[in-house]
Amino acid sequence: MLLSALYNYWVVILLMMTGLYMVIAQGNLIKKIIGLNIFQTSVFIFYISVGKVSGGSAPILSELATAYSNPLPHVLILTAIVVGIATTALALALVLRIRQAYDSVEEQDILTRDNQC
Repeated sequence: MLLSALYNYWVVILLMMTGLYMVIAQGNLIKKIIGLNIFQTSVFIFYISVGKVSGGSAPILSELATAYSNPLPHVLILTAIVVGIATTALALALVLRIRQAYDSVEEQDILTRDNQC
């Protein structure tokens, strides 16, 4: 199997490392949420890639189809997308509340103000 045939897995690794780097290296809470969403998207692509059968068709009975793709990963990812949107909305609401309380979304500023109190 050629490495170029597995390009979707390379995209998964690239997105996963980018998201992880953003979560670790950034001090801005909004950028951390964006990094988490990029990381989450890489997991979605990974599950969809695993569920795809080469040459397979949708799981609808047909005389022409010989192989079917597994629909379970796709259904799980749809649910995960909805949960991810809700989680992102909650995280953004928390960041908004932190911004109101500390007048900043930078992690270092928040820690400095907490240590002063």
